[in-house]
Amino acid sequence: MPTPDPDHGPLVPMLLVLTVVTGVVDAISYLELGHVFVANMTGNVVFLGFALAGAANLSATASLAALAAFLLGALAGGHLARRLPGHRGHLLTAAVALQSALVAAATVLAAVVGHTSDPARYTLIGLLGFAMGGQNAVVRALKVPDLTTTVLTMTITALAADRTGPRRLASAVWMFAGALLGALLVLHADIPLALALALALLLAVAALTHHAAKPTPAPAWTHPR
Repeated sequence: MPTPDPDHGPLVPMLLVLTVVTGVVDAISYLELGHVFVANMTGNVVFLGFALAGAANLSATASLAALAAFLLGALAGGHLARRLPGHRGHLLTAAVALQSALVAAATVLAAVVGHTSDPARYTLIGLLGFAMGGQNAVVRALKVPDLTTTVLTMTITALAADRTGPRRLASAVWMFAGALLGALLVLHADIPLALALALALLLAVAALTHHAAKPTPAPAWTHPR
């Protein structure tokens, strides 16, 4: 865990928890929703090319659905960031609360309907892709260095090239942990349980951020960067 950062307060640990959520939901989507990512869009662009070339076990439609849902979520997240520009605590709390609602809907759907039919599978891709697109846009607006919560390529590159950055290392480790936990739950339990884990983490982030942001006047870390 990186050392506390007075400029960003609880945002650093909260974004690391969201990085775990990324690993969990991408484990679910890749392993059970048709070899597609709902958070890491680089993979979907590559998979789309593979699928159009005729590669087996890949779906161009699923990749396009995930990309479209993610873009819509990012659009909504950007709109929310513009509506709450002056308080980073309120922004993260509102964004994660909305994300929790989407993941809760996905959890109920997976538990009641399942995920094997195309309507259920594409609805799950849409809900989770939208949720992760919103997360990505809001995290971008928070401007906490080295914590994107979804993309690790440049983070790992910077870690190696600069040979510094405990926050970068933590980001990679926590996403790995989320992917491992998500895969274990998907392979040895079921999708609703894995989604319930993601939901529990999101609710914890929303509650803890809301509590930390309550003091008046607003703590220094809540100010825009």
